Amino acid sequence: MLFDLRGRHRRRAVRVIYIGLALLIGVGLVGFGIGGGFGGGGLLSAATSNEGSSSASYSKQIDKYRKLTKSDPQDVGAWENLTRNLLHEAGGEAYVTREGLTHKGHALFEEAAQAWSGYVAVAGKKPSLELAKQMLLIYGREGLNEPSQEVSLLETVVAAEPTSAARYSELAEYSYAAHDNRLGALATEKAVSLAPPSERKRVKTELEEVKKAVEKEAKESSSSSSSPTVTTGAEGTITTGSGKSK
Repeated sequence: MLFDLRGRHRRRAVRVIYIGLALLIGVGLVGFGIGGGFGGGGLLSAATSNEGSSSASYSKQIDKYRKLTKSDPQDVGAWENLTRNLLHEAGGEAYVTREGLTHKGHALFEEAAQAWSGYVAVAGKKPSLELAKQMLLIYGREGLNEPSQEVSLLETVVAAEPTSAARYSELAEYSYAAHDNRLGALATEKAVSLAPPSERKRVKTELEEVKKAVEKEAKESSSSSSSPTVTTGAEGTITTGSGKSK
């Protein structure tokens, strides 16, 4: 995972940076009709729109498919349905707050990620595109915040949607977050080329801002972690960061 969000100030810094940039990119993309994964509601809302919101039924189905995957680990249908039902359950708003995932929500998202991994392992190179799209929020900033996993999913999605400027913009954003600047640059170039001519400059500028923000946050985090800490003990002042004592 790129960002360690355990520190209160670091969580706030990352959230402020990304909310601002996501809004900028979201407004730009929606402006020319290709809004993607930046808007409100999220992918999990779409995942739950067709089957209601009965958590009791999801719980029963989850238990059912958990048992099936344990009894037959090669049952691709069981893994797919376990992932799908975990996604439906994870779509409940009670699991995600403004401060991030609740404890229960984090556990649920983690299990969904594990189920997806199990599914992909037996499904091969062509997993369900619908399911891959739904998994984007699990690994995204509102979920487990694992940019590398998000990039892997987005590569699957853009392969199936090769003319979507919004998807390539997402791929660029998460590639930069995962410190894969080469892929980020390639995805940025593709997003710009697919955008309407009048919007290309804006898309390029906003994705460059995403890259700069990620680099700035990483630099500040590195600087903060390497700064010496000073404590005072019985024998005098001890500088723990430098390894020297006075």
